Amino acid sequence: MSELNQSMKEFTYKIELGEEDERIDKWISRACDSLSRSYIQKLIKEEHVFVNDRPQKASYRIKAEDEIRFQIPDAAQPAIPAEDIPLSILYEDDDLLIVDKPKNMVVHPAPGHYSGTLVNAVLFHCRNRLSGINGILRPGIVHRIDKDTTGSLIVCKNDMAHQHVASQLKEHSITRKYHAIVHGRLTAEAGCIDAPIGRDEKDRKKMAVNPKNGKPAVTHYKVLKSFKEYSYIECRLETGRTHQIRVHMASIGHPLLGDMVYGCRKTKFSLEGQTLHAMTIGLKHPSTGEYLEVSAPLPAYFLHLLEILES
Repeated sequence: MSELNQSMKEFTYKIELGEEDERIDKWISRACDSLSRSYIQKLIKEEHVFVNDRPQKASYRIKAEDEIRFQIPDAAQPAIPAEDIPLSILYEDDDLLIVDKPKNMVVHPAPGHYSGTLVNAVLFHCRNRLSGINGILRPGIVHRIDKDTTGSLIVCKNDMAHQHVASQLKEHSITRKYHAIVHGRLTAEAGCIDAPIGRDEKDRKKMAVNPKNGKPAVTHYKVLKSFKEYSYIECRLETGRTHQIRVHMASIGHPLLGDMVYGCRKTKFSLEGQTLHAMTIGLKHPSTGEYLEVSAPLPAYFLHLLEILES
């Protein structure tokens, strides 16, 4: 087996003695192990694969001296529509837009879900004046919060601002404080959880404390108010791993109220996901270098829940 040419997404192979009499789809899947066999069969069906300049079926059995040539077509880029969705703006200038993301809003489009996201809303508001570093699906997006998490989120209007904010995120110099309600009463008024987070070894859709394969993750917490069965806390992130607060608090026996993934599936309250709010975010402004800090007020559902717990 020898690869003669590979430029862009075009591949050409020449079949050698000893390789003959194998199905062409199986042979290509071995030659290009980054492509799935089902995808290769799709390429063959759509006549993107040629043997000696002629299209063949997936069942074709290769012969010595056959020349196999195929191209991988460029993925179609979906058009992300700008949508007139109301935004709660906490801060805005020529470089940055900081918004208060509501509950049930996804931050950016994904396959099969190209509308109703924060990106659709900011595309309309900013008239496409957004950084392009993260591509067509995530213009302006430099960090994310979960669909059911509310609060402060930075959007970058140009590449310079994006690079500055991304650098601060990497250095862990951005202030990020979250408010949450967790199950149980914490014994300590404040504490620090230093435990690496990675994919759950038993369920790849979830994250978990993973000492073997996880990345460093540090969460500082303090109790703001204690109730009979719950605690109202503030968490300050030192790192920003996926689901960090949810995983860390669950790991010490105090999962977030309403968290159906890492906590209790049943609750006596009517909730839509975890009670987690990105309250405060602070950073050095990319143009002025001055420290900028903004806070998003607690959403109505959160305030109402605190009133119920208080009573």
